[in-house]
Amino acid sequence: MEDTLKRNKIGVAGLALLGATSLVLAGCASNTGGSGNGNEGTGGSTDAVITTNGSEPQNPLIPTNTNETGGGKVIDSIFAGLISYAADGSVVNDAAESITTDSPTQLTVKIRKGLTFTNGEEVTADSFIKAWNYGALASNKQNSSYFFEDIEGFSYDEDSELSGLKKVDDHTFTITLNKPAADFAQRLGYSAFAPLPSVAFDDMKAFGENPIGNGPYKLAEEGAWQHDVRIDLVPNEDYDGPRKAKNGGLDIVFYANQEGAYQDLQAGNLDVLDAIPESALETYESDLDGRAVNQPAAIFQSLTIPEWLDGFQTDEEGKLRRAAISHAINREEITKVIFKDTRTPAKDFTSPVIDGWSDSVPGNEVLEYDPELAKELWDQANAIKPYNGEDFTISYNADGGHQTWVDAVANSISGTLGITAVGQPFPDFATYLDARDNEKVDAFRSGWQADYPGLYNFLGPLYATGAGSNDGKYSDAKFDDLIAKGISETDEAARNATLLEAQSVLFEDLPAIPLWYSNVNGGWADGVENVEFGWNSVPLYYEITK
Repeated sequence: MEDTLKRNKIGVAGLALLGATSLVLAGCASNTGGSGNGNEGTGGSTDAVITTNGSEPQNPLIPTNTNETGGGKVIDSIFAGLISYAADGSVVNDAAESITTDSPTQLTVKIRKGLTFTNGEEVTADSFIKAWNYGALASNKQNSSYFFEDIEGFSYDEDSELSGLKKVDDHTFTITLNKPAADFAQRLGYSAFAPLPSVAFDDMKAFGENPIGNGPYKLAEEGAWQHDVRIDLVPNEDYDGPRKAKNGGLDIVFYANQEGAYQDLQAGNLDVLDAIPESALETYESDLDGRAVNQPAAIFQSLTIPEWLDGFQTDEEGKLRRAAISHAINREEITKVIFKDTRTPAKDFTSPVIDGWSDSVPGNEVLEYDPELAKELWDQANAIKPYNGEDFTISYNADGGHQTWVDAVANSISGTLGITAVGQPFPDFATYLDARDNEKVDAFRSGWQADYPGLYNFLGPLYATGAGSNDGKYSDAKFDDLIAKGISETDEAARNATLLEAQSVLFEDLPAIPLWYSNVNGGWADGVENVEFGWNSVPLYYEITK
């Protein structure tokens, strides 16, 4: 889905799953890991409702069709998958009693008995099998269908059943993969793998407006999702797992901009904020007086130049122009002056908090600010074919605090290459996503908040041919082959080495231009306690009290 200073990389010890004959993941333990912020309160009311910022979800709240942060924040709160992730990215069982790796392509899943959806229906093997089949079916066109491609029977071209999912009994099923996927069990905490109750299949769109889940929260009432305003959640009293709510509910308020949310936080009208506006980055830690966080997270920011943009296809001309744009961007200056060192210039396409990260990927010198080389490369492209673009536009959502840095990037490009580069704002995230998905934009700001803590998650879903979040429509056979080989490696070191080699292909083609890694910059109101931000920048809402 869709911030990072360098720190010790998050370890995922015990998750080299396919190298083991059998592994049972840890049981439903309370969260013990992560990067704490020092706010370890003395308790707080279990009846107090916590308010936080959010954005209008792009689509109805269906797990397999939600791949943006506005909807993801809600989905993760109301659904429970087989596993969930602790603050440090380590895995704990949620709905699963155990996940056993029987062979490099075979897993056995046992679901805990007695779990129910909020309508009383039991969570069974069928709840997962039917939900995953719905998400994978080609005609359903789900944004996260890509996550099922490694399961036997998956097809992008025609409707087909996931034959690799076999029910053993009501609480057991097996997963057969069509090729080894060394981190498959680790992926199962991502929202696409959530179960669904049988009522969902009667009318999926209507279900998405008032979803029924099995997670730590549920909708406060029918119609609790007030579009473009807020969505109110209350604790699911029947949830029995590692994310049991310790508060009286969660109200997610949709803000038109980050400034308004920050003002509400300061005024005590908002309890927790996970995005500080650029205007306050220099002062928010002193403003909030011990109630702030500036913590590495698995978030990568980039500038995507799509394949449909004339003059920028990944032929010789297009590659020269993409490299010229990259060399024209002064990342060091932008992260220092605009972001007040809460961002770090990117060295690759992933994140320093992920195990296996490297700052020495072959080809990453294209990320160096070099105005003279940028102009030389642009002139070489013009010698092949003169640039006929009027303006080089960079699209972004105006409600996300992006204008200042987009304008700075555009000015850096304009001043270096002698072209007119400008930002193109859309009023909100949903409108921006719709325009992007309908190819009504040129270059556009892009980012990735990891779904699970693995290198592959930053690469396959974004750049593999036909992948669900490959928004620039990039396709390269060599890259596809390398990530397929990498994810098949049962040895972690070999796997990471192959994935780094795949990144070198990306540096040659630059389907997206890496900009910087992001920290999570957030804060909480006076009287709010037990606030902890996870490895992926999202607060652990269920822990918060006041």
